[in-house]
Amino acid sequence: MASGTGWAQLRQQIRTLESQSESLFHTYSQYVSAANLPEKPSEEEVKNESDLSELFEKRESLISQLSRLLDSESALNTSSLKQNNLSRHREVLAEHRSELRRLKSSIAEARDRQHLLTSVRSDIDAFRSSNPAEAEAEYMLQERGRLDSSHNVIDGIISQAYAINENFGLQQETLASINRRITSAAAQVPGINGLIQRIGTKRRRDGIILGSFIAFCFLLFFWIL
Repeated sequence: MASGTGWAQLRQQIRTLESQSESLFHTYSQYVSAANLPEKPSEEEVKNESDLSELFEKRESLISQLSRLLDSESALNTSSLKQNNLSRHREVLAEHRSELRRLKSSIAEARDRQHLLTSVRSDIDAFRSSNPAEAEAEYMLQERGRLDSSHNVIDGIISQAYAINENFGLQQETLASINRRITSAAAQVPGINGLIQRIGTKRRRDGIILGSFIAFCFLLFFWIL
């Protein structure tokens, strides 16, 4: 019973330390994407890394105690579940140590990249300050590039306008051709013009009748009032 109690207590301590490690990893990983890393690691960054290493040492010590406790048990009392638990804690510890090495490398690369860019900008600014003629020439080249870009945009707009105007012309010619064909076809069909005129006359007559009826309704309405 004492052996089982000791095993459970040790495992609980290891799981607690694993959870603490995960929390510290979340904080430590944020340095990789930090916008302004200092040239040297800050005290907080160093402490975070040191805390992770300290947790790893505590976990390794507890895992060793688990291993000795398992070895002290008789072969009959040793379960495969305990063996699997011990192996899993070792695997998690190895993964965390590998993750810490990866994060340290990524943070160092991000720090070197940021300060390299800062150094290059500083060198460029210093060169411009000591060579005003070169700086002015570079400025003029940049302005020329912006003007060329604006001209290209304007040329593109003008080309689109010409294309639209040409398209309108083609559509106008197409409509005129259709109108001519309809007129020609109407002239070739016997009595078509007379039919069209009669249809127009009927529409005008229907309009007059409808208008008269509406006027009569209005007069009747006002007379009743």
